[in-house]
Amino acid sequence: MLDKFTVGLVQMRCSTDARENLDKAVARTREAAKKGAQIVCLQELFRTPYFCQIEEHANFDLAEPIPGPSTEVLCKVAKDAGVVIIASLFERRAAGVYHNTAAILDADGSLRGLYRKMHIPDDPLYFEKFYFAPGDLGFRAYDTRFGKVGTLVCWDQWYPEGARLTALQGADVLFYPTAIGWHPKEKAEFGAAQSSAWQTMQRAHAIANGVYVAAVNRVGHEPGPPGGDGIEFFGGSFVCDPFGVILKEASRTDEEIVVVECDRKHQETVRRHWPFLRDRRIDAYGQITKRFIDPE
Repeated sequence: MLDKFTVGLVQMRCSTDARENLDKAVARTREAAKKGAQIVCLQELFRTPYFCQIEEHANFDLAEPIPGPSTEVLCKVAKDAGVVIIASLFERRAAGVYHNTAAILDADGSLRGLYRKMHIPDDPLYFEKFYFAPGDLGFRAYDTRFGKVGTLVCWDQWYPEGARLTALQGADVLFYPTAIGWHPKEKAEFGAAQSSAWQTMQRAHAIANGVYVAAVNRVGHEPGPPGGDGIEFFGGSFVCDPFGVILKEASRTDEEIVVVECDRKHQETVRRHWPFLRDRRIDAYGQITKRFIDPE
């Protein structure tokens, strides 16, 4: 394994045309590869607008099997460009069983593995429980040509347990394909704090686990139900190092490709000086599996 690897994040707007979005993702992935990216991550559910703003049974028609049409196209791109691709898709697993799934495609064009989103939100304009069954594959890290890749998805990014369990499998980097934004009426009062908390939480995962973290968000306003204000996705895709230092951050308003070189020697140095994994009290954490610890 080489000492260094380079990640690429594709931050983009989505149209209502799924084929157009796929073509854009392919073009941007190739562009990232030309800029030196070896592992390219696409944003959450990149093929469509964020349809979870409304509970609509017809939206299940947007789902596809894995392997399926998107992975067939992207596997060819991965092989042709010699890159690993992380593609977030609306998976149709069986009739009536759907997941929010990240497919990890290796640089030889093979489907290396899947991660199914474990934490499913149910908030205003984020009605994901209507669409997605919780993931049942657990937290996973996969060996690829350029390193061991851990992938979680959006709402997973708020949970330290998921980051920890993925890092403990030897992941060099945690990827978080994301679709997060502001409710326009709340932006002025809460927007800055919300986006800061989003970034801070993921930087904390990097620090606590001594890993690189790469989060890729969509960008732009997407209308929601009639009469509503929709969601303004706030971009800000970023990569931070194993001590939470932001290495590069994308625009809050524009489409962008973020390319960052990561150094395993730096990861080793950080973990030697801040040995959080060494000092964990694994004998004392049994209660972490409880929903809440009631007073005796």
